[in-house]
Amino acid sequence: MPVISVPQAFNEDDLYVDLASIFDVPLYLKCEGFNFAGSIKLKAATEMVEAAERDGVLTRDSVLIESSSGNLGVALAMIAASRGYRFLCVTDSRCNLSTRRLMEALGSQVHIITEADPVGGFLGARIDYVEAMCASDSRFVWLNQYRNPGNWRAHLKRTAPAIARDFPGLDVLFVGAGTTGTLMGCARFFREWHRPVHVVAVDAVGSVTFGGPQARRMIPGLGSGVRPALLDESYIDEVVLVEEADTLRACHRLAHRGFLFGGSTGTVVSGAKSWLDRHGSPGITAVAIAPDLGERYLDTVYQTNWLEDLFGKDVLDPVQAAHPFSESLSRPTDAGADPGRGTLVTSRPDADVVPLPLPRSGN
Repeated sequence: MPVISVPQAFNEDDLYVDLASIFDVPLYLKCEGFNFAGSIKLKAATEMVEAAERDGVLTRDSVLIESSSGNLGVALAMIAASRGYRFLCVTDSRCNLSTRRLMEALGSQVHIITEADPVGGFLGARIDYVEAMCASDSRFVWLNQYRNPGNWRAHLKRTAPAIARDFPGLDVLFVGAGTTGTLMGCARFFREWHRPVHVVAVDAVGSVTFGGPQARRMIPGLGSGVRPALLDESYIDEVVLVEEADTLRACHRLAHRGFLFGGSTGTVVSGAKSWLDRHGSPGITAVAIAPDLGERYLDTVYQTNWLEDLFGKDVLDPVQAAHPFSESLSRPTDAGADPGRGTLVTSRPDADVVPLPLPRSGN
């Protein structure tokens, strides 16, 4: 029976979902959301905080500050609460409302950037704010997940070895690219492994990470408006880019089978399916990493108004066509139905929905 005294001591590292019956490709999905921070970012946060403590950079008088689209912010908020640090997370208006509220519930402050930098996008604007705060007060300690080697070392030490242990015959690994910490840690590990593993980076269309043109991206997590300093492309065998509409379809297809995952997972799964449809072969062993679960995306990825306003009413058509049961439930019940047999209440696509509160600007 596990008994813990600090939240970061628990992390389920050996749970996979077999996606063959859902996407018709041989793919195992490594679930990284089963810890108290709810994402794979707990590993990087723990590694970076412990390194800063060992080096004497982080003391009791320090105030942690970090730029995050959400998940690392939650992980740092949890660790800060556990260890007695103050923490300021600098995020932007794309961050899920539930994620911001979670950080605040853990006792952290959240500053929301509402205007993107013309060149660096929201990420560039967030980093500018962090640098300005550090220059204004020496108590601020920026771990800087974009350059901190602890980001990738966490996955070199833990994530990749766990996959190698569970899948000794691994052929191909799909990893999403955000800060590229997970990607680089896993790629470094498997470069030195006893057998070759094809490492495929999965990124969002509109991200500049691998040299593509910058474009609008609405789903937080993967992608970047600034090339990640941690990235070393010599360790990567291939890159797959995914349109956000395909990310949404993958998320909803998983949800229709009872698996609620986050937007980053939808991107990775969509990219992996695309690659396996083209290159997969009988007997191939493929693993993809799911960074988090889907509860924090209920007001975005899984919210009808958000989907339709940003991507159009037909964005999920291929998913709905593959899942006719949900279509039949949305039809009005017959006027002559026997009320004694119960009442079926459904959510129709044309039903009125109360809009969510607008995100706050400022702290």
